[in-house]
Amino acid sequence: MTGREAEVAARSAANTVRRMMTVPRQVVHVDSPTEQRNPRTTDIDTMSTQAILAAINTEDRLVPDAVRKVLPELAEAVDHATEAIRTGHRVHYVGAGTSGRLAVLDAAELAPTFNVPPDWFIAHHAGGERALRHAVENAEDDARTGAAELSSSVSPGDFVLGLTASGRTPYVLGALLAAQRRGARTALVSGNPGAVTPPGLDVEITVDTGPEAIAGSTRMKAGTAQKIILTAFSTATMVKLGRTYSNLMVSMRATNAKLRGRTVRILHEATGMDPEVCAEALNEAGGDLKVALVHLLSGVDVEVADEALAASDGHVRKALESVRMRAS
Repeated sequence: MTGREAEVAARSAANTVRRMMTVPRQVVHVDSPTEQRNPRTTDIDTMSTQAILAAINTEDRLVPDAVRKVLPELAEAVDHATEAIRTGHRVHYVGAGTSGRLAVLDAAELAPTFNVPPDWFIAHHAGGERALRHAVENAEDDARTGAAELSSSVSPGDFVLGLTASGRTPYVLGALLAAQRRGARTALVSGNPGAVTPPGLDVEITVDTGPEAIAGSTRMKAGTAQKIILTAFSTATMVKLGRTYSNLMVSMRATNAKLRGRTVRILHEATGMDPEVCAEALNEAGGDLKVALVHLLSGVDVEVADEALAASDGHVRKALESVRMRAS
């Protein structure tokens, strides 16, 4: 897409978002459960410290059940993301405020945890890097910027996951509309069942966590729900892509002493062999935990283990089956 085409697409997406708004964007009254007063915490300012914490904790305990109700929709999003990465495309997160910061955090943690390329998951946060630490005035209201960022970075076949507690953040909606026009699949995670969402979404994930302990403070239950969803979404995607063996992180990158110790422990857990044997196999495999694992579990040398993994898209179980079939 040329610069001119991207500009036109961004303007079109921004205009569509403006038409979706029922009141001028300068003064927005969000009709969402997160904005309502919580009858269970109206006296929170008179409580003792421990009682305040207990009231907040009681509200937090409602979040996992709310997330459980949307697992079918979340599974659809995971399958779209898995397909995108398997076919050489990328996953994009788009958010503002708490949603954007959580998205940046989740994307950043995937590289050291699962040793994935840094461009597999890309986070777009309204207001950019400065907004991670400081509030950036009106950044979330800028549908055109959201649309422009996605128009210039999304390719057909990518998957874009938008996050907004209110379900109506212009930056996020503009980005999703622009991504659709680029041929990407799109999903929206929202905390507002009554939100007017963009047409053409592939998946809608609406988590109703109810009123916050402090009215309108969506960094609380709504933010907790988004954190749970992001962690589950990215972890399930990694499992589907073969970045684990059983429930062990066999694709991790050992970048410090703690993680180097963990790789030996993972090999020990997976094989039952002595830590010394596991450490030796890891050295022989050049530090590649998966190669060492296939080597130890199958008995083939590390070169054969490496070839089997390459032919199995990095899935340890598939590589082991391939080695066993070759030997039979």
